[in-house]
Amino acid sequence: MKYRSYSLLVAALGTATLASSALAADGKISSNQFNPAISLILDARYTDLDQTELELPGFQLGGEAGLPEKGFSTGHNELTISANIDDRFYGSLNTAIIYSNGETEIELEEAYIETLGLGSGLTIKGGQFFSGFGYLNGIHDHAHDFADTPLVYDALFGGHLKDTGVQLRWLAPTDFYLLLGAEVTSGSEYPSGENADNNKGRTLFAKTGGDFGVSSSWQLGASYYQSKFDVREAGGGHHHGGEEAPEADNELLNGEVDVSGIDFVYKWAPNGNGKQRNFKLQAEYLIRNEKADAEFTEDSNSAEAAYDGEQSGYYVQAIYQFMPSWRVGARYDAIEADNKISSFVDNGVDQDEFLEESGLGAEGKPNRSSVMVDYAPSHFSRLRLQYSKLENGHGEKDDQIMLQYTMSLGSHGAHSY
Repeated sequence: MKYRSYSLLVAALGTATLASSALAADGKISSNQFNPAISLILDARYTDLDQTELELPGFQLGGEAGLPEKGFSTGHNELTISANIDDRFYGSLNTAIIYSNGETEIELEEAYIETLGLGSGLTIKGGQFFSGFGYLNGIHDHAHDFADTPLVYDALFGGHLKDTGVQLRWLAPTDFYLLLGAEVTSGSEYPSGENADNNKGRTLFAKTGGDFGVSSSWQLGASYYQSKFDVREAGGGHHHGGEEAPEADNELLNGEVDVSGIDFVYKWAPNGNGKQRNFKLQAEYLIRNEKADAEFTEDSNSAEAAYDGEQSGYYVQAIYQFMPSWRVGARYDAIEADNKISSFVDNGVDQDEFLEESGLGAEGKPNRSSVMVDYAPSHFSRLRLQYSKLENGHGEKDDQIMLQYTMSLGSHGAHSY
């Protein structure tokens, strides 16, 4: 199963590092040994849906949270370059190339270096990276099992929790899988915001796992993130098909935020061979607490209030590969908010309008049910048909159908468990 493979991989990497070190000592490293792996992910889709903007009552959306464009569109096309820099360091750069609303954007998703062979199970990563928080967060969109991210990731992280800073991981020398990690980051990215010191983000995570016999394995994780910010502006979906927001300032000031999460993954493959058939059950539950001074301004009118919010959500999904190249999957996800407003000041915007326009009004429990079938003739190509029914918490339901392809060109690194 996977964890046995992981041990072999670690051993192989260790052997490779030792070999590389020996060659370096002899001055025999050739330039070919460090040629970078270059990969390109092509992602496009046709989407049929009624709504054009993702509205989740009780959540001020940020980051890339949003709905895909209606009709034909391109998704996250990714260009990745990675290589061993020398026998001590590895480097990787990942950019997303997005075409939306008539403009092409190039966004830096990850750019980091990582130590090799530091010893004692320690690895240090520095730069911009997807946090080790949770299970799905560190996996790029093209490797997800569905064409979109779960609602709880959109609502709490704006898609992914990513930031710039330093990560320390320790792989324990135990018979079972145990990984502990800590991060210190700028804390300037959603769900945090601008802060004068640019170093307020803190993350802790732990993962453990093992095998059930020769056919099954599991992983359990727990994570915690916290940060403080001076200013956080609301607004997400800048890569999606949302309509242009009206001229208004919607901000949280002098705030603090923390997110806790647990995740679980179970995998099954007959005798550890997943080529013919395999099954994966995956679930995460996240809860976010945040406090701040909320301000909403439109033209010459405004409102202020003290804001204390608690938001939570989860998803559960199951994927079954019933024959080579063919998989089916089902997912259910739901979120809810419990926001409290006090010390309200009306400067031309009453409280009802403030709650609606700021996104802090917490009514209803948005949820979504999805099913998908995909066909992957190889590791490098996948066609996916997905149907989702989204209930946005206002009693409005939207039937969404997506036909998507993702293609991988070039050398691409292995994905995590």
